[in-house]
Amino acid sequence: MFDNQHIKSQFPIFQQHPELVYLDSASTTQKPDSVINAERFFYENQNANVHRGIYGLAVEATKVYENTREKVAQFLNAPSSKEIIFTSGTTESVNLVAQSFALNELNENDEIIISLMEHHSNLVPWQQVCFQKKAKLVVIPFDTEGVLDVQNLKDSINLKTKLVTITHISNTLGTVNPIAEIIEFSHQKGVPVFVDAAQSIATQNIDIQLLNADFLVFSAHKLFGPTGVGVLYAKEVFLNKMTPYKYGGEMIRDVTFERTTFAPIPQKFEAGTPNIAGVAGLSAAIDFVENIGRDWIAKYLKMLLDYSTERLLAIDGLQIIGQATEKSAIQSFLLRGIHPHDVATILGEQHICVRAGHHCTQPIMDFLDIPGTTRASFSIYNKVEDIDKLVAGIKNVQAVFKRK
Repeated sequence: MFDNQHIKSQFPIFQQHPELVYLDSASTTQKPDSVINAERFFYENQNANVHRGIYGLAVEATKVYENTREKVAQFLNAPSSKEIIFTSGTTESVNLVAQSFALNELNENDEIIISLMEHHSNLVPWQQVCFQKKAKLVVIPFDTEGVLDVQNLKDSINLKTKLVTITHISNTLGTVNPIAEIIEFSHQKGVPVFVDAAQSIATQNIDIQLLNADFLVFSAHKLFGPTGVGVLYAKEVFLNKMTPYKYGGEMIRDVTFERTTFAPIPQKFEAGTPNIAGVAGLSAAIDFVENIGRDWIAKYLKMLLDYSTERLLAIDGLQIIGQATEKSAIQSFLLRGIHPHDVATILGEQHICVRAGHHCTQPIMDFLDIPGTTRASFSIYNKVEDIDKLVAGIKNVQAVFKRK
């Protein structure tokens, strides 16, 4: 059984701030003791650079780093750890594929298919590559419930399509997109698929071989891990023909003033000294999630989603933005007559942490013709009492504005 209180007790921030109602896990998750201790242990006991020294400490640091690569591969059920590239986060992972893959694949008038619900980090890099190559972004809309128009996506694939890039879970709408169906159809048409798993990595049991995604990216900090660490999974066939877009130490095989040859994958894409302590923290974060069980996490969050939906919809004047049947534990909402920033400010005064604004998804707000939303996003350290406090806080916001 899932012991929520035991889980929450493993997060020091809640011991330091017992009044805290943290409902912003879609932005970043809090960190358990095991992750914090893993980074501390590395710096106190194993600190050295990787892949460079032959003394004991350097060998140990390299072992920590490469063992984590193996662990990530197992976590995703990737065929090979060579297909795992460490980056600084989802944003860098997207940019890497945009510059090292798409830039070389696109010709004038070619197309990249993207959805209307993408985070800016899975939009702007592709947009800029299209500008560079005079190619086109084809944008797939969603309906009033936040459900992606999958048939439109399928109909949009043609001989000019070079890539489909899609978020697994919308960070604003909470929509869980049918990426398995999208990948299967795209492959039938000979088109590779890029999956942004930033929001799904901590809530979905992702099997990369079962999905057959060509590229998949996520950040450690949304998986209870450190900031500044990300993962790019890409099929070896793509990685081998991709050219690096960052150059420097570590990623070379041979250098003269006349020419440079690059190291094999994965080192080819990991220029410079990486965030080794952060990678150690990622290893601990994966252990933390696996010890709880991803299937149980999904069930628990579904309970929080259902409970919060019932409670929020009972509030007069509240509208939930994004009510897809397949949805993650993310609730974006509008409160009639009150700006989202005012809602978040007053909730913050009650120690309730929510996000307000466009959530790095301005095209969604433009499409819906709204200024932004207030967003509450839940994780395994939350419980129904937190939702009750959120509901009471929202009613207090309404009372404040009623008095004005």
